[in-house]
Amino acid sequence: MIQLYFIIALALLFDFINGFHDTANAIATAVSTRAIPLRLAILMAAAMNFIGAILFTGVAETIATGVVDLSKVTAGPLVMIAALVSAVLWNLLTWYFGIPSSSSHALIGSLAGAALADAGLHAVNLHGFIVIFASLIASPLIAFGVSYLLFTLIKITVRKISIYKANNALRRLQIFTAALQAFSHGSNDAQKSMGVITMALVSFGVESQMVVPHWVQIACATAMTLGTSVGGWRIIKTVGTQIMKLKPISGVAADLSSSLIIQIATHLDLPVSTTQVISSSIMGVGASVRKKGVKWGTAVKMFSSWFITVPVTIVFAFVIFHIVSLIA
Repeated sequence: MIQLYFIIALALLFDFINGFHDTANAIATAVSTRAIPLRLAILMAAAMNFIGAILFTGVAETIATGVVDLSKVTAGPLVMIAALVSAVLWNLLTWYFGIPSSSSHALIGSLAGAALADAGLHAVNLHGFIVIFASLIASPLIAFGVSYLLFTLIKITVRKISIYKANNALRRLQIFTAALQAFSHGSNDAQKSMGVITMALVSFGVESQMVVPHWVQIACATAMTLGTSVGGWRIIKTVGTQIMKLKPISGVAADLSSSLIIQIATHLDLPVSTTQVISSSIMGVGASVRKKGVKWGTAVKMFSSWFITVPVTIVFAFVIFHIVSLIA
């Protein structure tokens, strides 16, 4: 039971870090265009994250069954401990350097690495892993295209309105789109920790089915909300200012397109990276304005961090599993 409590605590810590690491992306555009003050944006994001987190469980069940085959691992609790420690370390490392990496990639890679260390390749649910990884890869590409088209459509809609009136109206609209963005983040990202806790409950025989209990939903939603309240200025600065110079019209287009992609994924029970989706939406908007408007150097650094996250966390978790096994 001590191991079970430790796993739950680690999963909630992961959600807490996810709150100030990933939720910063959800409000970055609204803060950078000054549509809403930072403190108020963080409070709004915290509330919307909580609401989103308690309404959905499909992604949690995908995480619980899609990466690790619990029937084939020999030390399930140690696999989960190693995976969560690996994911937490990677999130803290990237947050410290202000790199908007993917918490989703970190957790998926860590689960796979820990399972590999425990029982080899057959302990990884390859089909589920490929489906999840494909959704993580496809979602930012789709977000780029959708935001490109949506920005063009909005630009045509407001072209006959004066710039002053259009900016005022779009700033007000951006408060709504930022709230929708935070809600979408909570509905998808908070479920990943719910999935790990549910795996642990089934592994220890506390639950008989891979169904997320209500108390797990509330605990994970609360942890993410508390993390969001701490804020994440380092990530906000990178996403909101270092990809392109955002204006209200580009902020609205980026928020709407990324929220749409995340919500579709959530209803399909697929985990996606909100970091990737939001950042790619901003790049799509920038490319629609003019290609030179995007700071492609920052974009390359972000894509590099996304590309290395899964292999690095697989290695992290592999090593951590053997260290935890020695201690145990």
